[in-house]
Amino acid sequence: MPPMSRNTVIEFRGVTKKYGTGVYGLDQATFSVDREEFVFLIGSTGSGKSTVMRLLIKELEPTEGTIRVAGRDLAAITRRQIPFYRRNVGVVFQDFKLLPNRTVYDNVAYALQVTGHSRREIRARVPDVLRLTGLSTKLHNYPDQLSGGEQQRVSIARAFVNHPPLLLADEPTGNLDPETSIDIMRLLYRINRTGTTVLVASHDHVMVDKMRRRVLELSRGRVIRDEAAGLYARDESTREFAQRLRGPHEPPQTL
Repeated sequence: MPPMSRNTVIEFRGVTKKYGTGVYGLDQATFSVDREEFVFLIGSTGSGKSTVMRLLIKELEPTEGTIRVAGRDLAAITRRQIPFYRRNVGVVFQDFKLLPNRTVYDNVAYALQVTGHSRREIRARVPDVLRLTGLSTKLHNYPDQLSGGEQQRVSIARAFVNHPPLLLADEPTGNLDPETSIDIMRLLYRINRTGTTVLVASHDHVMVDKMRRRVLELSRGRVIRDEAAGLYARDESTREFAQRLRGPHEPPQTL
């Protein structure tokens, strides 16, 4: 692989992760993701997708190899520095991980509170991200009063409220119906258009094929495919994007 460019946000070089059971989560994985890219990470269960995500948030350490995020070697980040590092990485999970006893507003605000933002900053930022994610009318609701799609939007709003340069989404549509999945992908695309690099781990091959973004495929911890999956317009609007996902015969809907 050539030297990393200034636009590279994620770089894996010869990364191996061997678990205590002797199973390899990753095996000499090498790839990079550039700034403002929207990339899918695909593969069957056990292929290594979750291992990549957990390595990127330093929940795991590699057995060998080098991982850099925005040019910084993750091995150089101490345990004390991990919370600060994670402020620059938004993470969206399949199971939402919302605080059940807090409202939508408070779930999103919490991400700013733990990173030391003032009340004034929180009051300014949270309504903006709730508008972006289509949750303005739900700010006083609790998670158990929301649909699965709405809960995932809250999770995305919380991950994005700090406007991180990198957003990781681990199976963000895994528990959602096809129509709701399109809305979630449309929202992630909208966030990507603001300048945030997006890496999505997914097993939904139909959705990935429709998205026509770059695809990294893993099998038994190895990168077996890395390609731009089809042609698309980089300046495609979110409405055009959603209509393409739904197909030519389905009416457009609003988020």
